[in-house]
Amino acid sequence: MDLHLTGRTAVVTGASRGIGAAIAEVLAEERCDLHLAARSGPVLEETAERLRSAHHIKVNTHVVDLRDPKDLVALAASTADADILVNNAGDIRGGTIDTIDEETWRQGWDLKVYGYVNLTRLLYAQMKRRGKGVVVNIIGNAGERVDSRYLAGSTGNAALSQFHPREACATRWF
Repeated sequence: MDLHLTGRTAVVTGASRGIGAAIAEVLAEERCDLHLAARSGPVLEETAERLRSAHHIKVNTHVVDLRDPKDLVALAASTADADILVNNAGDIRGGTIDTIDEETWRQGWDLKVYGYVNLTRLLYAQMKRRGKGVVVNIIGNAGERVDSRYLAGSTGNAALSQFHPREACATRWF
């Protein structure tokens, strides 16, 4: 499949494994250069090396915690050339309203919800100045099918399902 991404540059968060690594693989197959971001450095570097070897593209790694404002700013500064932002990072623990404490809830939202929002604001500003770019937010369907046993995740995903400013819509380049 040709998605016309040759020569584009993408940032993928949560890229060391799972959905993020799979998204990075598809983008690499399309000859898109990559900035991979995650908290787990060794696994992230293994993923990057595999993609470099298999697809002969540029792959930069960024060991960051998107809960940390300094890491967010540093990531945005070092990926100023990004055409595509794929927000995928997330780590929200399961639990019901009476079993998840405030600290756990906030820690999950700081990464998944506020990490998406804050990184988007930083990179979208750069994309808008250049007059091109796209933002894609990966969220679970727990936002549409609320699960009381995964309440922090369900409500976080529901909030993110509404986070699609017209200018940053994933369905078009601006």
